[in-house]
Amino acid sequence: MTDSARLPGDPYDAGMAVRREVLGSEHVDRATETSTEFTDEFQEMITRYAWGTIWTRDGLARRERSMITLTALIAGGFWEELEMHVHAALRNGLTPEEIKEVFLQSAIYCAVPAANTAFKIGKKVLAEYARQ
Repeated sequence: MTDSARLPGDPYDAGMAVRREVLGSEHVDRATETSTEFTDEFQEMITRYAWGTIWTRDGLARRERSMITLTALIAGGFWEELEMHVHAALRNGLTPEEIKEVFLQSAIYCAVPAANTAFKIGKKVLAEYARQ
């Protein structure tokens, strides 16, 4: 959908702003620039609904949303997304200690092998973060 085709109040623009703040413009630019006719509608959908209607809600702070998202990604075994959202959690103000606590909690409620993989990914991201 083109910018001119969006209706007033469409959550897309707010979603794009939050998506950039949480994931970083570099990631969002890469995702949108590599979008094709096949994936364009998916990119619109996640920007509008995940970022524009859920991440913009007042009910939870972004830190809390990050904790929930990390847990859900661990439970589902979505490792590539987990790596991206560890970066996002740091941007949203979570400390490495808090991320560790989320991973430990997930070990009990999601599965120890899943938490083991999460710790490997978290260790990699935190090392990158420390070098910045």
